[in-house]
Amino acid sequence: MSTPFSVLKRITATRPAPQPGARCEMCAEAIGDRHQHVVNVEGRALMCVCRGCYLLFTDQGAELRYRAVPDRYLSFPGFELGPGRWDELEIPVGLAFFFRNSVLGRMVAFYPGPAGATESELPLDAWNAVRAANPELDTAADDVEAVLIRMPEEGRGEAECFLVPIDACYEFVGRLRTLWRGFDGGQEARGYIDDFFAGIAARAGRSHAGGAGREFRGGEAP
Repeated sequence: MSTPFSVLKRITATRPAPQPGARCEMCAEAIGDRHQHVVNVEGRALMCVCRGCYLLFTDQGAELRYRAVPDRYLSFPGFELGPGRWDELEIPVGLAFFFRNSVLGRMVAFYPGPAGATESELPLDAWNAVRAANPELDTAADDVEAVLIRMPEEGRGEAECFLVPIDACYEFVGRLRTLWRGFDGGQEARGYIDDFFAGIAARAGRSHAGGAGREFRGGEAP
């Protein structure tokens, strides 16, 4: 009986030499700009893959080295963040994404900036207080989905909270890094953030696992 491990071993053994253009990082099959990703859980890296290789790792309950990144977007309009809670999370900016790293066995947090995604030393007691007030946050799948939170500027309005694919977070911070100017990012970066969150809000609740991903140009995830 074939298993994901045996199939992956066979793919690796018969993989042809790399060819020009976008290729699956597992079997070297040609893929388009809009393709899917899997997470190398131990290496904390995203891999661009074809549909066939992607489907090998869609069982989120299996203990595998690779996990397929779903294409699920959810909004949490009732998200509660009490006074001072954000400061307790020790995030120096008003935007961050959180996900559970299964290798470390705990939640981790990253925030964007001119250097890309920066990891924050997340106080777990503070995060657990946020979870207790918002149990729906536990919907996020380990390693492949993140909780993305954006605080209102200058205390106006409510915090925004979404569940998004982890590759969307890395794409977001990577693009934002190229636009960042000065201390606060500048007008172009702020405009990109607004557009990004508007797109997430439009997609939230309409997605399904296993949909088409966006282009991600290689490299190791933070």
